[in-house]
Amino acid sequence: MQKRIHPIWWIVLAAGTILAINMGIRQTFGLFLKPVTQDLQLSREVFSLAIALLNLCWGAGSPFVGALSDKFGAKWVVLCGAVLYAGGLMIMANAGGESAFLVGGVLIGLGVAGSGFTAVLGVVGRMAPPEKQAIALSLTSRGSAIGQFAALPYTHVLLSETGWIITLFVLAATAAVMAPLGFALSEGTRGGSAAGPSAVLPLSDQRMGAALKEAFRHPSFVLLTLGFYVCGFQLAAVVTHLPAFLVDQRFDPSLGVIALTVVGLTNIAGTYLCGRAGETFSKKGTLTTIYLGRGLVFLGLLYLPLTEPTVIMATAILGFLWLGTVPLTSGLVVTFFGPRWLSMLYGIVFFSHQVGGFMGAWLGGWLYDRYQSYDMLWWATIAVSLMAALCHLPIREMPAPRPAPAGAPAE
Repeated sequence: MQKRIHPIWWIVLAAGTILAINMGIRQTFGLFLKPVTQDLQLSREVFSLAIALLNLCWGAGSPFVGALSDKFGAKWVVLCGAVLYAGGLMIMANAGGESAFLVGGVLIGLGVAGSGFTAVLGVVGRMAPPEKQAIALSLTSRGSAIGQFAALPYTHVLLSETGWIITLFVLAATAAVMAPLGFALSEGTRGGSAAGPSAVLPLSDQRMGAALKEAFRHPSFVLLTLGFYVCGFQLAAVVTHLPAFLVDQRFDPSLGVIALTVVGLTNIAGTYLCGRAGETFSKKGTLTTIYLGRGLVFLGLLYLPLTEPTVIMATAILGFLWLGTVPLTSGLVVTFFGPRWLSMLYGIVFFSHQVGGFMGAWLGGWLYDRYQSYDMLWWATIAVSLMAALCHLPIREMPAPRPAPAGAPAE
């Protein structure tokens, strides 16, 4: 008799595919910096501001997306996100100047929020049985890594053959595929048939306001939120400016594509291994190691002789440390508060990530336009690595203390 696939893995597959499209397209915007600024006569700061607004709107929308997903389910949230994502890409494709490009960045940011981690991770966290929760979150996040690996050569070929305008239209059509996939995220019974046909997910009766108050009063949650700012800063700086940085160093533009593709490739393994490391060792210790490791990579960009092999080696290491922060950070939120309001609370942490993303994307363009160099940007990424380490070390990796219910027997 053929063994039936556990229902949670169908949800993981759909959620991972949505993240692959979502994060894959978002990873490619650095490839557009040179052709767009040249064709539209825009400064790098303006282009960087559009990508920075994308990151900021993505972050600002995430807590609301998470709350809506927690309360009403993810499928309609993902549908709306896919529509905004595709619409923003089409506006960028039709942009004739600065304003339309900035509007496109805002819409894409809201679309990324609606179809991204905060919308889908809560579904996976609630539906997975406790013993499969960590691996389910890790595999879902791994989908985003696969998308980042695949999207870069896909976009590079399109750019080379059709130009940036047609490429953006094709990416818009690709983003629209997320809409039907969202309907696979309907929440039923936890753990599928193993839980029984009438079983329901046992959720806390805690209300949204109480969950928010508890989170902001918990020091470890505040430290985790501050630390995740650094992740956003570093990722946005690399995705937006690394291809242009390499061209400025007189490398062929294809090296930027190869470098970011290598990041996506090693990220597939890195996301999984970091998730597993968080099960074997402390999550906060693993996160501290990731941020310090990134700082060493950026130091290498400043002091190592830049050749094609050293660039590939640096980006391969960076890829192993790329999105491994996501299952570890969301796992700590579950550790602190349980899965009930995971999407909303992770959305708050992720807003900090995207404020960092705004600064990393915009600051790189601002610094380049003033100093004609990205050196100051790489020094900033090193400084925030140290900040992240200092934020994560004091975290207490245990459930938040809660008063016993009235009438509960004293122990």
